[in-house]
Amino acid sequence: MSHDTLSELLSKQFNTSILNCTTDFGMRTYTVALPELYAVLKFLKDDAACNFFFLTDLTGYQSADEQHLYVVYHLHNLQTNQRIRVKSQLPIQKPECHTVTDIWPSANWMERETYDFFGIQFKGHPRLKRILNVDEMDIFPLRKEFPLEDQTRDDKNDKMFGR
Repeated sequence: MSHDTLSELLSKQFNTSILNCTTDFGMRTYTVALPELYAVLKFLKDDAACNFFFLTDLTGYQSADEQHLYVVYHLHNLQTNQRIRVKSQLPIQKPECHTVTDIWPSANWMERETYDFFGIQFKGHPRLKRILNVDEMDIFPLRKEFPLEDQTRDDKNDKMFGR
């Protein structure tokens, strides 16, 4: 299925939920309204014409203006070797979206990692807790407000070099 055919199919099925569609370096990116994100992802996997049954990656990022977070899904149709990206904007004050672990079980650890580094809550996740950082951390290290250097470390006290 071509990118244009897929875009038409998604536009027919989800009309106003597909907010934007771009192609960068041969990969189509769909920006989806948050309330319809789960439905769009489920459709992309379950629909026989789409058949994006492989979740390559799931991650997040913070916008340059630091006002929003994004959750990003990279999907792959192994039969046609077509790859797409689906993303949705989340409010930074309460970043949450529905889990996709019931669609792709492999999303389990990817959602935990995204929660761990960006603080995105995945509603309905079977065990959403930190996966790489310690449980006591009250910050999310890949957000832009995270300081580049830990100010609480004593081993960085180096008076000889002016630190």
